[in-house]
Amino acid sequence: MHVRKLTGSFAAVLAVTLSLMGGQAAAAPAPVADRAAARVVTYDASASAEFKSAVDRGAAIWNESVDAVELRPVASGQRANIRILADNGWPRALTTSLGNGTVYIGRQAVDQGYNTIRISSHELGHILGLPDRKPGPCTSLMSGSSAGTACTNPYPNAAEKFEVEGNFGGALARTGGVAVPLGAVVVD
Repeated sequence: MHVRKLTGSFAAVLAVTLSLMGGQAAAAPAPVADRAAARVVTYDASASAEFKSAVDRGAAIWNESVDAVELRPVASGQRANIRILADNGWPRALTTSLGNGTVYIGRQAVDQGYNTIRISSHELGHILGLPDRKPGPCTSLMSGSSAGTACTNPYPNAAEKFEVEGNFGGALARTGGVAVPLGAVVVD
């Protein structure tokens, strides 16, 4: 999304500049990222209670960070790929397949001081195929709780973005990382 817009604008400016300079302007083929539409994954946050805005922000962060997948709130009457629920346990994700599953935003971690947007973004990362990477630094979204309660970074790092792009068939190649097994419950 962010890369495609920049790339398309750059190509248009280059074509106009060349034609104004008397050079020959020819239409270049669209970059690979422009040719492939993002896979839309819908989520239902209606049962996420007080965490709904954190869930929406976590989804927006992923949308800002990767091009191959787009997280959207489910439309009325539509079945969501991801259900997001609030409960009193620890945050966790149950993946059923890539881009599908259930996320629990557990109040236990919130009560201990963990950031709700980081929790949401992290748990959505599991649904997008990323495993926990513990222990890890705050710069790694998938380090989860091992980064401590002072860590509020809700953004995936470059390697995490790259892996999600690969998982969803983006222009970038898939890394050799270990994906989250289907049907697994990832408890953070």
